[in-house]
Amino acid sequence: SRWRFTFYLSIFFYGIRFLWTAPWFWDTRQCWYNYPFQPLTSRLYYYYILELAFYWSLMFSQFTDIKRKDFLIMFVHHLATIGLITFSYMNNMVRVGTLVLCLHDASDFLLEAAKLANYAKYQRLCDAFFMLFGVVFIVTRLGIYPFWILNTTLFESWELIGPYPSWWLFKGLLVTLQVLHVIWSYLIIRTASKALVRGKVSKDDRSDVESSSEEEDVTSNNTKGIFSTSSNGSNRLNGHVAGSQWTGE
Repeated sequence: SRWRFTFYLSIFFYGIRFLWTAPWFWDTRQCWYNYPFQPLTSRLYYYYILELAFYWSLMFSQFTDIKRKDFLIMFVHHLATIGLITFSYMNNMVRVGTLVLCLHDASDFLLEAAKLANYAKYQRLCDAFFMLFGVVFIVTRLGIYPFWILNTTLFESWELIGPYPSWWLFKGLLVTLQVLHVIWSYLIIRTASKALVRGKVSKDDRSDVESSSEEEDVTSNNTKGIFSTSSNGSNRLNGHVAGSQWTGE
């Protein structure tokens, strides 16, 4: 969690600093002007390579983590993300790609901060970070993403460059991410609602899987707060972007 928090926070601020002076950050139609003859700067290149390497690491580490019932959802998320990064790089759609990456990084470091607070036994701080994470996640993934990212990729790009065979694949992957956003947002809201009503979450909704032990379940049921910590010290809501029951990206 510590190294993920460090990466998410660092790459998010790097992306904000880089995009702040980029014209397509303020006008998404700039993503498609003069396409595909748009220069690939060194800052763009390293931004993409770092993000791609990180998501490949998440793909491999998923098979060594305790398997949850959302394993397939996270596997699809990682495949879609790696596919989008690779495809957009190969097709020089890096401008809109940077917007997608930065938007997804906006909430991830908050989740890892909540986990760190939980491990340090600062439960109120943990709950506060999680609530903030939930708000940022829902605003960015259900608000900004569809009305900003999907709008420019589905409609502005159609108007400015028109559709072509690989265009449909790119849009399909972006829509797949949006479907996952809706699923995770529902799980986030349900988890937050339980915490507000009961003062704790009695059980991780993903825990009814073969890899979860009875000892974990007992520990989960007796742990207060939004997060439940298993007997071996690992967070019950582990993984990428909401452990990943809550979120991805």
